[in-house]
Amino acid sequence: MAARDVVLPHFPDLTVDQLGQMDAIAETVWDWNQRINVISRKDPHVMERHVLHSLGIAKVMRFAPGSRILDVGTGGGFPGLPLAAMHPDSEFVLCDSIGKKIKVVQAAADAAGLKNVTAVHARAEDVEGTYDFVVSRAVTRMASFLTWLDGKIESRTANELPSGVLYLKGGDLTEELREVEAPCTVAPLNTWFKDEFFETKLVVHVDLTT
Repeated sequence: MAARDVVLPHFPDLTVDQLGQMDAIAETVWDWNQRINVISRKDPHVMERHVLHSLGIAKVMRFAPGSRILDVGTGGGFPGLPLAAMHPDSEFVLCDSIGKKIKVVQAAADAAGLKNVTAVHARAEDVEGTYDFVVSRAVTRMASFLTWLDGKIESRTANELPSGVLYLKGGDLTEELREVEAPCTVAPLNTWFKDEFFETKLVVHVDLTT
């Protein structure tokens, strides 16, 4: 399905060009996925289950212009690529430790004409720079994930939420988040997206400024 059918009803302020970028991301990732497995080959619903899912972060908060965002373990470019299309005035660095996945990310960024994306073949610990936010999609348990981010978070930000992590995950996170010392808040995506796929999907914000 096209972005105008899946994404636009939830984000009516998106431009025609941005919707075209969402389409280009979905089409390119799906085409490459036939050769390099970066998402499930049994799941052709790229626009809904990957693009729209990624944009769930934007329901929790839109990034302020000038923000720097690091996407850790980006895989096929999610959530970083759709968020970059939505936030052309912010800078996105997408990293993955698997080089062939970064090839897909770069191809999709090029196809969408995203000038604010840098694709990096590296582990999170080895990525240079500091960022307002780190985004990711269910890479590992949160406590383990946070150990990769030492020294990477800006303490000051122009964003509505404190700098830290915006993490897409599903299921009951009560036990997992008890392992995290930093303040956490959880937003269920079924607040905004009514499809059954989103019933247990969440966005977790971790405040790393304290």
